[in-house]
Amino acid sequence: MVNHMEVYEGKAKRIIPLDGEKAIMEFKDDATAFDGGKKAKFKGKGWLNAQISAHLFRVLEEKGIKTHFIGVAGDNRLIVERLEMYPLEVVVRNVVAGSLKKRLPLDEGTELKEPIVELYYKDDSLHDPMINHYHARVLGIGEAELREIERIALKVNDILREYFRERGIILVDFKLEFGKNSRGEIVLGDEISPDTCRFWDAKTKESLDKDVFRFDRGDLMKAYGELYRRFSP
Repeated sequence: MVNHMEVYEGKAKRIIPLDGEKAIMEFKDDATAFDGGKKAKFKGKGWLNAQISAHLFRVLEEKGIKTHFIGVAGDNRLIVERLEMYPLEVVVRNVVAGSLKKRLPLDEGTELKEPIVELYYKDDSLHDPMINHYHARVLGIGEAELREIERIALKVNDILREYFRERGIILVDFKLEFGKNSRGEIVLGDEISPDTCRFWDAKTKESLDKDVFRFDRGDLMKAYGELYRRFSP
């Protein structure tokens, strides 16, 4: 998020600051992969990601996780609390997939004995490199903050893993981002959607996330729509 009144536009979202401590988070229909090397638009994708994120933020709030979510402001817009964001992407992994299979001698689809938490420095020009606590502290993020961020990330994992298990979905891995609000609290920000998570159907192991677009595995909107259908009223 931003701390001034300029609009921030990313690959898939637009942040529009409002007066006070609020902002609009607008989800676009754009899809990108491979550092922007692959791009497309899917009508209705922004609506689905906004609705999925809003629903999952509510699930987490009910379980005691502080998030920046305030409410829905339209089909593809959420009202959120403005945060001073940490320059981190926090990835939690439950199953071997994606880049992890290149770094561990384990087959794709192997369930991990315990979740793995990874930190990445959020910088497109550096291609978001993986870092550890030593790097993070050099960047000015305190050890206590890192521990708290990781604690929250693992709690989010426990909550969402069970939530999706009950709906026939495997939460393979996902990315979170955190920031501090005006009261100095560490708060979960950004989004939780099939753009930032890997979801597999528990029976077929078919992807219900952006890997459908990344690797041309079928109809992206059908996959996102099926995910939404599993927990919508």
